[in-house]
Amino acid sequence: MRTVIWAALAAVLIDQITKYWVIHGMALARVRAIDVWPPLLNFRYGENRGVNFGLFDQDSDLSRWVLIAVAVIIIAAISYWIRRSETGIWGYFSAGLLIGGALGNVIDRLWYGYVLDFLNMSCCGIRNPFVFNVADIFIFAGAIGLVFFVKDGKKAP
Repeated sequence: MRTVIWAALAAVLIDQITKYWVIHGMALARVRAIDVWPPLLNFRYGENRGVNFGLFDQDSDLSRWVLIAVAVIIIAAISYWIRRSETGIWGYFSAGLLIGGALGNVIDRLWYGYVLDFLNMSCCGIRNPFVFNVADIFIFAGAIGLVFFVKDGKKAP
């Protein structure tokens, strides 16, 4: 379980440092757009008050707290499940990434009232209007890792 804690801590720190560096250090909150390596990588300022891609964006205090509660419940469920599952280091690492990414977005909701997003990627003549953040990458990578690295059995008693 130590691997879960260390991976989650690393994910939270990397997420929060990158958000602070890009949003405040590079003044993305003020300039709103920075082309890094167009069209593949751009920074675009975004305030996500909903879930992925701004779905269910209600911009209300109630929805903010409901989304925080849902994230905390998911974190608790993953923690419980991973302790009871047969897994190795990569399964624990994946769980830590998912938990850390979720915590990074919870911190944003607590601190700002919304999730800060800044990454925008497009390719091959297709313009992607959506933005995301490093925590979202960790959540996605962690979920995929759980699918591949955690067996469907329970630990022996």
